[in-house]
Amino acid sequence: MKIVQFISRLIVGLIFVFSGFVKAVDPMGSTFKFTDYFLAFGMDALKEIAFPLAILLAALEFTVGMALIFNCRKNITAWLALLFMLFFTPLTFVLALTNPVTDCGCFGDALVLTNWETFWKNIVILAFTLVIFFKRKEADNSQAVWEQNLLIGFALIVSFGISTYSYRHLPLIDFRPYHIGANISDGMKIPEGAPADEYRSLFRYEKDGVVKEFDESNYPWQDTTWKYVDSEQIKIKEGYTPPIHDFTISNEIDGDITNMVLSNNGYTFLLVSKNLTEIDESSLVKIKELSFFAFENNIQLVGLTASGDRAMQEFKNTNELPFEFYNTDEIQLKTIIRSNPGLVLLKNGTILDKWHFRDFPKVDQFQGDLAAYSITKHQTLNINLFIISITSTLLLLLVLFSWIKIRLAAAKNRLRL
Repeated sequence: MKIVQFISRLIVGLIFVFSGFVKAVDPMGSTFKFTDYFLAFGMDALKEIAFPLAILLAALEFTVGMALIFNCRKNITAWLALLFMLFFTPLTFVLALTNPVTDCGCFGDALVLTNWETFWKNIVILAFTLVIFFKRKEADNSQAVWEQNLLIGFALIVSFGISTYSYRHLPLIDFRPYHIGANISDGMKIPEGAPADEYRSLFRYEKDGVVKEFDESNYPWQDTTWKYVDSEQIKIKEGYTPPIHDFTISNEIDGDITNMVLSNNGYTFLLVSKNLTEIDESSLVKIKELSFFAFENNIQLVGLTASGDRAMQEFKNTNELPFEFYNTDEIQLKTIIRSNPGLVLLKNGTILDKWHFRDFPKVDQFQGDLAAYSITKHQTLNINLFIISITSTLLLLLVLFSWIKIRLAAAKNRLRL
C-alpha cells in the first residue's frame, strides 16, 4: 500500500502543479474563463472577483501539488486535495451535462479538454485522492515542520510571482495559437481530409392537429396528408476546428481587409484593444509615437478593436492618430494578446513579436530591420531565461543534496542509538 500511496501522491501532485502553473502563466486567460462561467450561470455580479479568484486558484493548485509531491503537512494537504476534488468533480459533471462553455479551462490553453473529458479526468484524480486521504496518517515524513512550511511558502511565492509577472507583462509561456512564430493564415487552414461537421435533419409535419418529427429514415414521402410545419438541422458530430477561427479585419468604409493584412510582404503593426473605452491611458503617448514612426517609415499600422464604429472614430480623432481602426471578434482579440492595448508585429501573416502596453518599445529602439530587432530581443531573453534556469536548477540540486545529506546523517544517528 505504501507504493500505491506514493504513486497516488505523485500523480495527483504533478497534475495539481501542472494545472496551477499553466493558470499562473496566464492569469487573464483564467479570468476570462471564470467570467464566461459566471455569465453562463447568470451570476454577473461575481465578474468582479474573477481576476483575484484566478490568481488564488492557481496558487492553491500549485502549492497543494508541491506539498503532495514532497509530502508536506500531509493531513492538511490531503484534506485540501479531497475538498478540491469533491467540489470540482460534481461541478464538472453538471458542466458536461449542460455544456455552458465548451472548454473547461482546467489546464488553460496548454491542454484543451471537453467538459466530458474533464469530468472523467476528475473521476480518476478523485480515486487517487481518496487513497491519499484515507492513508494520510500512515505516510512517513521525518521532515521538520519548519522545513515543510518553508517549502509551502516557497511554492506560494513562486506561483504569485509568476502570476504577477505574466499579468503585468505577457505570459511567460504562450500556449495560444497566436504565439510568436505562428502564421495566422496557416492557423486558419483546414487540412485536406479533416472531418467535417455532421448534421441530422429534422422535419416537422402536422396532421389532424398533431405535429410529428421525422428524419431521413422515416420521412413520409408518399403520404401527402401531412402538412409541412418547419425543419431544423442538429449537429450530431463536431468536425475539425482550426486553431484560429473567426479572425477577420473589417470596417464599414474599407470592408474586409484580412487577406491584405496577412499577405503583406512588408511589416505590419497591429494595435490591439478589445475595448477602446478601457484602454490604459498611460500608453497613449507611445501609441502616437509608434503611429508616426510607422507612417514616416511606410510601415502598415492597423488598429483592431471590438468597439463600435463611433467609438473607433472618436478615439482616433481625440488622439489625432494617423491610422484606421477595424473590427475583430472580441474573443480573438483577447486571445491574440493579454493586454489592452497590446502591440503585435507581423510579416506575411507571421507573428514576429508581441508587446504588453507596459513594454511598448520606443521608436529609437527600432534601428535597422525590425525582424533583426525582434530576433536580437528574443535571443537576449532566451539567454537570460537560460541563465535563470541553470541558476535555479543548481540551487535546487544544492538544496536537495543538503537535504539528503541531513537525512542520511539523522538515519546513521538513529542506528547508533
